[in-house]
Amino acid sequence: MLSPFGNDDRARFQRAAAVNVAGNAAKIAVVGATGLAFNSVALLADAAHSVADLVASAVVFVWGGSRYESADETHPHGHQRIEPLTALFVGATVAVLGLLLLRESVLGFVGPVEVRASLLLVGALLFAMADMYLLYRYTELVNADLGSTALAALAVDCLNDIYTTIAALVGVFGVFLNVPVLDPVAGALVSLLVVYQGIEIGRENVTYLVGGAPPPGDRERVVAALRDNPAVEGVHDLTVFYDGTDLEVEVHVEVDGEMTLREAHSVETELVTTLRGLEDVGDVHVHLDPSGLGEWKDAPEAPDSAADRGDDAGPRE
Repeated sequence: MLSPFGNDDRARFQRAAAVNVAGNAAKIAVVGATGLAFNSVALLADAAHSVADLVASAVVFVWGGSRYESADETHPHGHQRIEPLTALFVGATVAVLGLLLLRESVLGFVGPVEVRASLLLVGALLFAMADMYLLYRYTELVNADLGSTALAALAVDCLNDIYTTIAALVGVFGVFLNVPVLDPVAGALVSLLVVYQGIEIGRENVTYLVGGAPPPGDRERVVAALRDNPAVEGVHDLTVFYDGTDLEVEVHVEVDGEMTLREAHSVETELVTTLRGLEDVGDVHVHLDPSGLGEWKDAPEAPDSAADRGDDAGPRE
């Protein structure tokens, strides 16, 4: 079956983002219109939350796919950091909107509005829950192979939407039970969940952007892969950090100092290839040291250097 986006990883990514845009737009139309018609703060808060989701999905759709572009002159290490940057925008947008919704909910306590009871309120929220669940399952299914942090953020957002809609549903039931204060209470709960969600998304992706260290397990599997090579006699000065969502590895490896340059080159190639084959590992830099001599930067200065002999280090005439 032909697809307007194609069938490679980038096409699947953009298709998933486009489906998120459409799904959020449908929820906004149904829940927002119903909330306006019956003056429900909880429904309006839920719909407004989806406005942030719509913007976030659109940003991921437009810019998130850049991670699949190859390295070029302006981005010699690739475009891996663009995806967490878009996800960070998602988190920031969601958190700011959550604070605005919280303000509206608090105003509902001060001067509550008259909410008109209707089964359409329940119907709109049930539609929203079904919409978000299907969107969540689809996004998770697509991302199981892609491993995209941007799509993961959208999937979490869909799942949290179900929780916020349940909170809005509690507010609607309060209207039916003649306890209208539950409507702004539900709106406040929705808002707090939205803020928390935005902060968590932002925190995770800041780690990717600033080159933070991964969990200890990632470092351990790098060491294990290096030591599996029979030529490796020691590993030191290992640094594993995030370059966007990929892991970059820098390491010094000790090998037999008597091996030829050709043999050393072959070992280095094997190690780099092995590490790049590990899940989530991108760029790898391996430096070979002769075993038993210690790291060069810790070695004492040679006693017969030009400075010790008093010789002029500059060119002679």
